[in-house]
Amino acid sequence: MADLPILRIAPSILAADFAKLGEEIRAVEAAGADWIHIDVMDGHFVPNLTIGPAVVKALRPHTSLPFDVHLMIAPADPLIEAFADAGADIISVHPESGPHLHRTLQTIRGLGKRAGVVLNPATPIDEIDHVMDMIDLILVMTVNPGFGGQKFLASQLDKIRALRHSIDRHIAGGGASIDLGVDGGVDTDTITLAAAAGADAFVAGTATFRGGPGAYASNISALRSAAEAGS
Repeated sequence: MADLPILRIAPSILAADFAKLGEEIRAVEAAGADWIHIDVMDGHFVPNLTIGPAVVKALRPHTSLPFDVHLMIAPADPLIEAFADAGADIISVHPESGPHLHRTLQTIRGLGKRAGVVLNPATPIDEIDHVMDMIDLILVMTVNPGFGGQKFLASQLDKIRALRHSIDRHIAGGGASIDLGVDGGVDTDTITLAAAAGADAFVAGTATFRGGPGAYASNISALRSAAEAGS
């Protein structure tokens, strides 16, 4: 019998109370989160504006959990080192956020960080065919990026399945393991579908932070159970 995948729940602080982010991060760590997902938006690549390296640095002392920093900015390259220095553990970029994806991934890894690539709903998976050996995380956007609270796009399930096959072939050929994540509209219903399609990391904002700190543990537990049911 094959081993069950290691499933990771990554609360997105985009849905947290920004007036007390440090407390919120400590609360979701205590509630059982695996990663902290940090959405960085520039008001240009996506129609929203969030935080920069200074905030990431300020949050770093509040948890030992990995910081999964999702750069929705263009160009991304000039700020990668700043986010690495601020305490990011995983830095993910979109293929559209710069002219040379391979060079960007080299930069991230050269700074000692795990490198991720994020695929928007309209981005084909062949964008990453020739850089699989440089990738530690593939994140499938199951909404159009820019805002929390959007509805999960079921059309992306086929993409997740195709990526799972690609990752499995990559590993079978001697390549390193690659995490396969989903981001957008993740709740206890859609996480089961995403896990069944082959995802093993799940960014959940609203589904984690709804109800306040007293509900975080039960929210994360419900998400994990639903993912396990799908996998």
